[in-house]
Amino acid sequence: MARDSIPTLDLREYTNGDDETRTDFIEKMGAALEDIGFFALTGHGIPLGDIDLAYEVSETFFNLDQDVKDTWNQGNNQRGYVPFGVEHAKSNPAPDLKEFWQTGRTLPDGHPLKESYPQNIWPDADCPEFAPSIDGLYIQMEALSRTLLEVCSIYLGKGKDWLPDMAIDGNTILRVLHYPALGADVPEGAVRSAQHEDINFITLLVGATAEGLEVMDHDGGWIKVEGNHEHIIVDSGDMLQNLTNGLFSAVTHRVVNPPDATSDRYSMPMFTHPRDDVDLTPRPEFIERTGGVAKYPSISAGDYLHQRLVEIGLIKDD
Repeated sequence: MARDSIPTLDLREYTNGDDETRTDFIEKMGAALEDIGFFALTGHGIPLGDIDLAYEVSETFFNLDQDVKDTWNQGNNQRGYVPFGVEHAKSNPAPDLKEFWQTGRTLPDGHPLKESYPQNIWPDADCPEFAPSIDGLYIQMEALSRTLLEVCSIYLGKGKDWLPDMAIDGNTILRVLHYPALGADVPEGAVRSAQHEDINFITLLVGATAEGLEVMDHDGGWIKVEGNHEHIIVDSGDMLQNLTNGLFSAVTHRVVNPPDATSDRYSMPMFTHPRDDVDLTPRPEFIERTGGVAKYPSISAGDYLHQRLVEIGLIKDD
């Protein structure tokens, strides 16, 4: 039977509950990721004021003149500003109708991975409130992602640190997205974000300023996901699917165009990644639970990410 919504879970059942309530939350979250691969999370503990401020400073930045925004494009499309129409879905050559800012973790001088990841930049001269607000949200969301990975690990029958340890110092990204008003000249086949699956372990999406996100159900129909800042939308990505041999599936989703040509949309997903050296080979215990045959390749997280970034047009294959 077709469904009209994704599950809604309250994290306080895990963080503040007794043993029975915590166990119940673990089962509900694991079941959601096994089934539809998406759920809405309440009780996550990130203050609504911090989320609202992040959206306010994002709007300030994206409303700057284009030539000013372009000064914050580093050319690598991994940190800083990425202009409109650069990225496309793996299965759709038409460009996605979006521009965005990407920021990752800040590592101290002398850290062994300091030079492994692109360095963050901040538009302090043009939007001085941007860095403290967006980096502050990154820190809070990454802490939340570790809690959710802990729940996943327990559900999978592993120690609670199994997945969180893989994500320590991982290439986790917070993407600040702006989908401008469509205007009159939309390229043929282009949508705000064509149907795709996320690359990473799990994604945490802090609400959105307008509707448009849709999740594919088992029957091929689309479930509309309501956007509000009190819910964080969580989904499992390709890397977690690979590791668990599809026990946790990466579910197809998209952001459809609005019915009018005058409204824009902002959203902020955090893509939680393991370190590049993490082996994503499907583990034997999950192969056994999913039919006895390995369905996904043996590959490192770094190689997997590189392969997918080439496929979606963010980097060139070298």
